[in-house]
Amino acid sequence: MSKIGLDFTVGDHVVYPAHGVGAVVGIETQEVAGLSLEVYVITFDHEKMTLRVPTRKAKTAGLRPLAAGTVVSQALTTLKGRARVKRTMWSRRAQEYEAKINSGDLISIAEVVRDLHRADNQPEQSYSERQLYESALDRMAREVAAIEQIDRETAIGILTKSLQKAA
Repeated sequence: MSKIGLDFTVGDHVVYPAHGVGAVVGIETQEVAGLSLEVYVITFDHEKMTLRVPTRKAKTAGLRPLAAGTVVSQALTTLKGRARVKRTMWSRRAQEYEAKINSGDLISIAEVVRDLHRADNQPEQSYSERQLYESALDRMAREVAAIEQIDRETAIGILTKSLQKAA
Protein backbone atom coordinates (compact mmCIF):
# COMPACT_ATOMS: atom_id res chain seq x y z
CA MET A 1 0.00 0.00 0.00
CA SER A 2 1.99 3.00 1.28
CA LYS A 3 5.48 3.67 0.13
CA ILE A 4 8.44 4.52 2.32
CA GLY A 5 8.30 8.06 3.72
CA LEU A 6 5.24 10.16 3.11
CA ASP A 7 4.54 9.35 -0.51
CA PHE A 8 0.91 8.28 -0.21
CA THR A 9 -1.28 7.24 -3.09
CA VAL A 10 -5.04 7.25 -3.56
CA GLY A 11 -6.60 4.45 -1.53
CA ASP A 12 -3.95 4.44 1.21
CA HIS A 13 -5.13 4.52 4.82
CA VAL A 14 -3.30 7.10 6.89
CA VAL A 15 -3.38 8.38 10.47
CA TYR A 16 -3.77 12.07 11.20
CA PRO A 17 -3.04 12.76 14.91
CA ALA A 18 -6.12 14.80 15.79
CA HIS A 19 -8.62 12.71 13.77
CA GLY A 20 -7.35 9.14 13.58
CA VAL A 21 -7.61 6.86 10.55
CA GLY A 22 -8.60 8.33 7.21
CA ALA A 23 -8.30 7.38 3.56
CA VAL A 24 -6.43 9.31 0.87
CA VAL A 25 -9.07 9.91 -1.82
CA GLY A 26 -7.04 12.22 -4.01
CA ILE A 27 -4.00 14.38 -4.55
CA GLU A 28 -4.90 17.83 -5.84
CA THR A 29 -3.12 20.99 -6.80
CA GLN A 30 -4.76 24.07 -5.32
CA GLU A 31 -4.15 27.77 -5.78
CA VAL A 32 -3.60 29.40 -2.36
CA ALA A 33 -2.60 33.07 -2.11
CA GLY A 34 -1.19 32.98 -5.61
CA LEU A 35 0.90 29.89 -4.91
CA SER A 36 0.35 26.44 -6.36
CA LEU A 37 0.05 23.88 -3.57
CA GLU A 38 -0.15 20.09 -3.84
CA VAL A 39 -2.41 18.57 -1.15
CA TYR A 40 -3.51 15.12 0.01
CA VAL A 41 -7.30 14.93 0.20
CA ILE A 42 -8.14 12.69 3.16
CA THR A 43 -11.63 11.62 4.23
CA PHE A 44 -12.58 10.50 7.72
CA ASP A 45 -15.86 8.59 7.32
CA HIS A 46 -16.53 8.32 11.06
CA GLU A 47 -16.37 12.11 11.41
CA LYS A 48 -17.94 12.84 8.00
CA MET A 49 -15.03 15.16 7.31
CA THR A 50 -12.57 15.86 4.51
CA LEU A 51 -9.13 17.26 5.26
CA ARG A 52 -6.58 18.72 2.84
CA VAL A 53 -2.96 18.44 3.98
CA PRO A 54 -0.16 20.02 1.92
CA THR A 55 2.13 17.20 0.72
CA ARG A 56 5.24 19.13 1.80
CA LYS A 57 3.84 19.67 5.32
CA ALA A 58 2.40 16.16 5.77
CA LYS A 59 5.26 14.92 7.94
CA THR A 60 5.36 17.99 10.21
CA ALA A 61 1.55 17.82 10.51
CA GLY A 62 2.00 14.31 11.92
CA LEU A 63 0.41 12.44 9.02
CA ARG A 64 1.69 8.86 9.01
CA PRO A 65 0.98 5.46 7.48
CA LEU A 66 -0.87 2.84 9.54
CA ALA A 67 1.26 1.33 12.32
CA ALA A 68 3.44 -1.66 11.47
CA GLY A 69 2.71 -5.10 12.95
CA THR A 70 5.42 -4.73 15.60
CA VAL A 71 3.87 -1.49 16.86
CA VAL A 72 0.44 -3.15 17.06
CA SER A 73 1.96 -6.03 19.04
CA GLN A 74 3.62 -3.54 21.42
CA ALA A 75 0.32 -1.68 21.83
CA LEU A 76 -1.54 -4.93 22.65
CA THR A 77 1.19 -5.81 25.14
CA THR A 78 0.77 -2.33 26.67
CA LEU A 79 -2.94 -3.07 27.16
CA LYS A 80 -2.05 -6.20 29.14
CA GLY A 81 0.21 -4.20 31.46
CA ARG A 82 -0.65 -2.80 34.85
CA ALA A 83 -2.46 0.56 34.89
CA ARG A 84 -0.18 3.43 35.86
CA VAL A 85 -2.30 6.19 37.32
CA LYS A 86 -0.44 9.21 38.62
CA ARG A 87 -1.50 10.78 41.90
CA THR A 88 -2.09 14.18 40.33
CA MET A 89 -5.34 16.12 40.04
CA TRP A 90 -7.83 14.71 37.54
CA SER A 91 -7.78 17.88 35.40
CA ARG A 92 -4.00 17.52 34.91
CA ARG A 93 -4.27 13.79 34.12
CA ALA A 94 -7.16 14.45 31.73
CA GLN A 95 -5.01 16.95 29.81
CA GLU A 96 -2.18 14.41 29.61
CA TYR A 97 -4.56 11.70 28.37
CA GLU A 98 -6.03 14.07 25.78
CA ALA A 99 -2.52 14.94 24.56
CA LYS A 100 -1.65 11.24 24.25
CA ILE A 101 -4.82 10.53 22.27
CA ASN A 102 -4.17 13.46 19.93
CA SER A 103 -0.51 12.50 19.48
CA GLY A 104 -1.67 9.80 17.08
CA ASP A 105 0.91 7.41 18.58
CA LEU A 106 -0.70 3.97 18.91
CA ILE A 107 1.32 3.01 22.01
CA SER A 108 0.47 6.28 23.80
CA ILE A 109 -3.21 5.71 22.99
CA ALA A 110 -2.91 2.14 24.32
CA GLU A 111 -1.55 3.56 27.60
CA VAL A 112 -4.65 5.76 27.94
CA VAL A 113 -6.96 2.80 27.23
CA ARG A 114 -5.08 0.67 29.78
CA ASP A 115 -5.03 3.37 32.47
CA LEU A 116 -8.72 4.26 32.13
CA HIS A 117 -10.11 0.73 31.65
CA ARG A 118 -12.43 -0.46 34.40
CA ALA A 119 -13.08 -4.16 34.98
CA ASP A 120 -16.57 -5.21 36.10
CA ASN A 121 -15.41 -5.52 39.72
CA GLN A 122 -13.99 -1.98 39.84
CA PRO A 123 -15.74 1.28 40.76
CA GLU A 124 -17.67 3.26 38.13
CA GLN A 125 -15.90 5.86 36.00
CA SER A 126 -16.77 9.53 36.06
CA TYR A 127 -18.34 10.95 32.89
CA SER A 128 -15.11 12.62 31.76
CA GLU A 129 -13.07 9.46 32.41
CA ARG A 130 -15.56 7.45 30.37
CA GLN A 131 -15.42 9.99 27.51
CA LEU A 132 -11.62 9.86 27.36
CA TYR A 133 -11.63 6.06 27.59
CA GLU A 134 -14.20 5.74 24.78
CA SER A 135 -12.28 8.23 22.63
CA ALA A 136 -8.96 6.38 23.08
CA LEU A 137 -10.54 2.94 22.57
CA ASP A 138 -12.30 4.14 19.41
CA ARG A 139 -9.11 5.71 18.01
CA MET A 140 -7.13 2.54 18.69
CA ALA A 141 -9.86 0.22 17.37
CA ARG A 142 -10.14 2.13 14.10
CA GLU A 143 -6.43 1.80 13.43
CA VAL A 144 -6.33 -1.90 14.37
CA ALA A 145 -9.42 -2.47 12.18
CA ALA A 146 -7.77 -0.76 9.20
CA ILE A 147 -4.51 -2.71 9.68
CA GLU A 148 -6.19 -6.10 10.13
CA GLN A 149 -8.91 -5.30 7.55
CA ILE A 150 -11.71 -6.10 10.00
CA ASP A 151 -14.62 -4.02 11.24
CA ARG A 152 -14.40 -1.69 14.24
CA GLU A 153 -16.51 -3.93 16.52
CA THR A 154 -14.23 -6.94 15.90
CA ALA A 155 -11.21 -4.74 16.66
CA ILE A 156 -12.83 -3.56 19.92
CA GLY A 157 -13.34 -7.24 20.78
CA ILE A 158 -9.62 -7.93 20.29
CA LEU A 159 -8.65 -4.93 22.44
CA THR A 160 -11.15 -5.82 25.16
CA LYS A 161 -9.80 -9.38 25.28
CA SER A 162 -6.28 -7.98 25.82
CA LEU A 163 -7.57 -5.72 28.59
CA GLN A 164 -9.36 -8.60 30.33
CA LYS A 165 -6.21 -10.73 30.31
CA ALA A 166 -4.57 -7.97 32.32
CA ALA A 167 -7.33 -7.86 34.93
